[in-house]
Amino acid sequence: MTDPDTPTPQSEERRRGLEMMSQVYGWEMSDGPGLHFAHTADQLFAQVWTREGLSIRDRRLLLLGALAAGGQVDVAEIQAGAALGNGELTPEQLEEIALFLCYYVGWPIGTKMNMMFGEVSTKYRKSQQPS
Repeated sequence: MTDPDTPTPQSEERRRGLEMMSQVYGWEMSDGPGLHFAHTADQLFAQVWTREGLSIRDRRLLLLGALAAGGQVDVAEIQAGAALGNGELTPEQLEEIALFLCYYVGWPIGTKMNMMFGEVSTKYRKSQQPS
């Protein structure tokens, strides 16, 4: 029986997953507890996000569309902030994405996305100003 208080060595897959999570979200990601986190790090980020064929930006654009289609504006906010912080998208591109989405996911959700993108862009611009 394994002692839950004894740290276990991190697998190569977990390390790769945590590195990709940190790259995708733009902040240092540490290991987390539980089966859900293990699947997120080991499978989604270590295996899916690291596959060749699509860039992180490509995957983020697809994810923003899927989140919009599902009405998950709150989760899309995290992705939009990370995209700005990582230099994958500009505030102007987010505005274009919102307009485009209006036609495919409906005006109400597209408008919510636009408003959220505006708020995220404002925070981003403020963070880029010298102190």
